Amino acid sequence: MHFHNAVAASSFAALASAACTREFLQTATDQYLAAQTKGSSSDLAEIAVSNVTYTENEVKMGLDRSVLTEPIKMDHNRSIFDTVQCATFTEIIAATNIHQYVIGTRMEFNADNKISKIESIVTDRGDWAFNATGYSYWNSLETWDPIPAEEQDSREVIQAAGDAYFDRFKNESVVVPFGIPCSRLEGGASTAPLNMTGDSCTAAGLPSTLVVTNRRYVVDQEMGVVDIFLGFPGLDRSQGMDTMPDSHMFRVEGGDIRYIHTVSSCVQAGCGMNGVGPPQKVRSLPAAWKPRIPVRYDTAAKRRGGGY
Repeated sequence: MHFHNAVAASSFAALASAACTREFLQTATDQYLAAQTKGSSSDLAEIAVSNVTYTENEVKMGLDRSVLTEPIKMDHNRSIFDTVQCATFTEIIAATNIHQYVIGTRMEFNADNKISKIESIVTDRGDWAFNATGYSYWNSLETWDPIPAEEQDSREVIQAAGDAYFDRFKNESVVVPFGIPCSRLEGGASTAPLNMTGDSCTAAGLPSTLVVTNRRYVVDQEMGVVDIFLGFPGLDRSQGMDTMPDSHMFRVEGGDIRYIHTVSSCVQAGCGMNGVGPPQKVRSLPAAWKPRIPVRYDTAAKRRGGGY
């Protein structure tokens, strides 16, 4: 869903009296997007509890030290709304921003309709398969329309599809409901070219010895989507089997996975792959698309503890 200026212009005070409905979550998400566009963390603080928990790539910090202090030009955003858990997930692609980003943000709300927890995975150059231009291109070819009520899967079916994917990481006998077609988008590299009409979600390979824990869910039945935040073990080779901040968003249609979007952060630029970068068995984007190499701001480098 895209940011609507009219909604964003509504008062923050109106949120306090709203129920945990889809409309409330949409309005709150629009306020988050407006704050990120302006680079005004204080705007988001107005609709959060005073002691809101904020983490960026699993590091706890104040909103006034976060990426929310940077104005970001967004080329795309998509949000899902979980009215049962009072939670949201938002995907942001900033390919034409002076500093390219792909960001995944999960927000939780308390009984007073205030943000109680924000978890952001902020990826840029050096993170797993990062290519914001490629991410933007492949995303633009996909269809994520709301699913008609009579065709919607249950929350349980949608979440189970995402869980099966990660359960398969440890047990090869687990059957994952991959659709036909199915494609996976990681950081900017898409598996779609491997099989445009079939299942390419498994074509680039899946782990078979990894245990994925600490899963946190946002489930949107209307959109047929579950996003799972988790710790991905062994993603950054420089950190051994330590878990890395990761988000996997699954689009589920008729019980089968159609699209997978991942956002994964590393500690060391290049994820410990000795300058080669993460293995990419597929092309990130057509040759006509040339990614622009961004310059990492000092503020971003300080948040991440180094970088370019």
